[in-house]
Amino acid sequence: MAIELRVPALGESITQAMVGAWLKKEGDEVQADEPVVEVESEKATVALPAPATGVLRKILKASGANVAVGEVIGELEAGAAAAASPTRAPLTTPAPTANPAPTPTPNTTANTNTTANTIAAPTRSGGPGRAPPSVRRLMAESGLDPVAVGGGAVVRRADVERAIAARGAPAPVQAPGLREPAAPVTPVERVVPETPRERVVPMTPLRRTVARRLLEAQQSAAILTTFNEIDLSRVLALRERHGEAFLQRHGVKLGFMSFFVKASVEALRAWPSVNAEVRGSDVVYKDHYAIGVAVGGGKGLVVPVLRDADQLGFAEIEKRIGELAGKARENRITMQDLEGGTFTISNGGIYGSLLSTPILNPPQSGILGLHKIEKRAVVGPGETVVVRPMMYVALSYDHRIVDGREAVSFLVRVKECVEDPERMLFEV
Repeated sequence: MAIELRVPALGESITQAMVGAWLKKEGDEVQADEPVVEVESEKATVALPAPATGVLRKILKASGANVAVGEVIGELEAGAAAAASPTRAPLTTPAPTANPAPTPTPNTTANTNTTANTIAAPTRSGGPGRAPPSVRRLMAESGLDPVAVGGGAVVRRADVERAIAARGAPAPVQAPGLREPAAPVTPVERVVPETPRERVVPMTPLRRTVARRLLEAQQSAAILTTFNEIDLSRVLALRERHGEAFLQRHGVKLGFMSFFVKASVEALRAWPSVNAEVRGSDVVYKDHYAIGVAVGGGKGLVVPVLRDADQLGFAEIEKRIGELAGKARENRITMQDLEGGTFTISNGGIYGSLLSTPILNPPQSGILGLHKIEKRAVVGPGETVVVRPMMYVALSYDHRIVDGREAVSFLVRVKECVEDPERMLFEV
């Protein structure tokens, strides 16, 4: 029984996506709920699992293809007998002739582009793949039919050279004035000059969304940043004294992020405008605390959300952050993990950043930036100079609803909580 693999719903207002990497080839056995293909939306990359045990029979949309939510991108033949068949032969497509016959149904696409090990010379009944200008020019000079060249969704120079070698004739060299004009650029392509030392790679949907939202934040909010520094001596001492017991009891290490999540919740309670947002001509105050934690994923930066962070203990915060970071690295993050944040924390210190100005995550009105811990000489009690582990922190805020006094006071409250961590509920 054939089962269609369709692009799943990817969140409110998302109607388009891009096919990512196929994790299985045509003819491969798959188990129920085993990831088969990645689908990239403008917000996240999700893995589409097999709905049943069987064999992946057809790949209808190759990696890089733009698809709509609900569109069929592959077919699975369900059933244990199909999955266990030892005599199954991989599905292949005969190599095209130099002048292939036109397809009787112009709007039908038979995309059998999987991998080079499975299909020697794929065809495209819907027309040739996209090609850079220099590759189209080489095909025109060599007198090659673009459909007969083969290749993936994007035809590369190596594909053309293989086609020339297979034909057994060298590429013709024409005078510049006698060259045929290059094929017209399709509406979805941008004419980008290529050189041997440059590569042109289209943005992923996630990267396009990150770029759009960062620009949107700069244009729609009055962003200011205030700075402070925090002495982490007492946090480090607490981790040293209780870290082993914490790990044995809860099964997770006690990190720094849980201290800053707790401190941020305390500061947001004191200064609710930092936890608010502008909605038209109104200010919406949030009486709940959903803290987004920026993490680097396999496809780029994502901000999964710790919901009801005010109700979580240190161990729960650390476990949840670890789970979300793992899902982001493995491209298993879901829309539910990313939605509903009221405030964001971004830790650039793990990459070595000493100081930065974080950009708001719209429609939020505040983001806390953490940085690397660095030992510095500071003035201690009795005006003595001591060496302490110090961290610069930055709060970027929307000045339309957050005044400077509130922003500075917010950051001071975070500083007070972290420098005196016993004031916060601590679990060991």
